[in-house]
Amino acid sequence: MLNLLHVGCGGSRLKDLPGFFNDGQWAEIRYDINPDVAPDIIGTLQDMSILEDGVIDGVYSSHNIEHVWAYEVPGVLAEFHRVLKSNGFAVVLCPDMLAVCEAVVAGDLEKPLYVSPAGPIAALDIMYGHQSSIQQGNEFMAHKTGFTSSSLAGYLMKAGFEKVVVARDQIYGLHAIAFKTSPEQQRMDAVVSQLMPVVNGEVSVQVFGAA
Repeated sequence: MLNLLHVGCGGSRLKDLPGFFNDGQWAEIRYDINPDVAPDIIGTLQDMSILEDGVIDGVYSSHNIEHVWAYEVPGVLAEFHRVLKSNGFAVVLCPDMLAVCEAVVAGDLEKPLYVSPAGPIAALDIMYGHQSSIQQGNEFMAHKTGFTSSSLAGYLMKAGFEKVVVARDQIYGLHAIAFKTSPEQQRMDAVVSQLMPVVNGEVSVQVFGAA
């Protein structure tokens, strides 16, 4: 079995993740700061020292890194890199600040841009965190930094990942796949085709790293 570290899992489980991870080959390790969601491991993004070096095949982090301060991001991504095996990869999702800023320029600061399981989401929620959740006392939902395609790729490369692939989706999000070591083209294409969003009928990505 392959180990998948589900960072910032919240209440979700393996079945809620992309089908790529539900082919029977992956065993989920749920990791979260909030004990109320009953993770397998309680811990922060900034300090994952409970995990040894090079023991994880894949890291899945959906909308977590915007919840730490910008100066903490390099350390968080370095932790993702550290726990991965040499042929491992990290999947990182976060808001697309370029798309959000375009919505703000168009005058859509508080107007709902799309509807999520948590309810309507406005540019204000994407920039600073889901306002309703924060109002109800869940301060873990506050956002402290933001990323564009190039800045996210830059952070991942500086953390030591050799190849990074980034795509933008249709709901103001970025999807990055960061390979600890440069994979063979066939393997990279297989992972990208199954994990990247389809927009207007195709998968469009930017690739960062040595050819």
